[in-house]
Amino acid sequence: MPFERGPARENPADPAQSDFMVKLDIVIVNWNAGGQLLECLKSIQSLPSGNVFHLSTCIVVDNASSDGSAESLDGFKFNLIVIKNQENKGFGTACNQGAGIGTGKYILFLNPDIKLFPESLSKSIVFLEDPQHEQVGILGIQLVDENGNIQRNAARFPAPWSLTYQMIGLDRLWPSRFRPYIMTDWDHRVSREVEQVQGAFFLVRRNVYEALGGFDERFFMYYEDVDFAFRAKLAGWRSYYLADAQAFHRGGGTSDQVKAERLFYWMTSRLQYTRKHFGLQSAKWILVSMLSLEFVARISRNLVHLSGKHLIETLQAYGMFVKTGPRLLNEK
Repeated sequence: MPFERGPARENPADPAQSDFMVKLDIVIVNWNAGGQLLECLKSIQSLPSGNVFHLSTCIVVDNASSDGSAESLDGFKFNLIVIKNQENKGFGTACNQGAGIGTGKYILFLNPDIKLFPESLSKSIVFLEDPQHEQVGILGIQLVDENGNIQRNAARFPAPWSLTYQMIGLDRLWPSRFRPYIMTDWDHRVSREVEQVQGAFFLVRRNVYEALGGFDERFFMYYEDVDFAFRAKLAGWRSYYLADAQAFHRGGGTSDQVKAERLFYWMTSRLQYTRKHFGLQSAKWILVSMLSLEFVARISRNLVHLSGKHLIETLQAYGMFVKTGPRLLNEK
């Protein structure tokens, strides 16, 4: 596992107090994030020192970026380690690489298109350290865009039935009857327990992460956070959305650069998730539905909107999926 270790630097928190603080590691997976990665790291640098937590290590795992975004990451006043993979190993694998280096009580998996606010982490750690919340294993916070609009980042666990009606858009046409995957029916202005929080800001207790064996690396991109949260729930841990803490999230991430591949990986991971948690027959149903119901629905939307570009990208994604999708039925 090749990596480049930066020199240990003085943490903004008082080193003399760090032994008495809760230790936190931050893991950022980068793939051609451009200037977003640097802005993310600057927001970490700007976090005020205090007596709530100690940033033990920040690990950037670069999945063979070609835009130079993982170069020249020097001058930060915290311990920064950069792992440079020679190939894109996928999101789950890269997260596991980064988490394996740290030793903190908590691990924050953070997208590079996130910018932290001064109290993003302190409020989160205070919440998790409260003995009343000791069964909360995963924490997400309120994410806002550049206009201050709250993004919906809590979701329901997928199931074969919900996946099927979502493929043909019934959740958008009749949300009161067919519940959407993302909890758009709730304004995200209050804190509450949820089934899952999405992975842009994914704060996990290390003992939970280790007990679950980390992320399932078969999910190259998408659904690795869903799978992790589902396994955590089965093990008795709760996921919680904390509206009192905020961070900026650009949204879309770097996968906007490769929309055909993004759709391919979305379909692939969805089928893998179904096969893993609902068995072979459910996976066969989802596969058939994707290649029939969903394909027709997507092509129809492309034609209605006269979007030749999206039509080509859809056909490219399905062309890739047809070659690999059926083989996934053999996985467990």
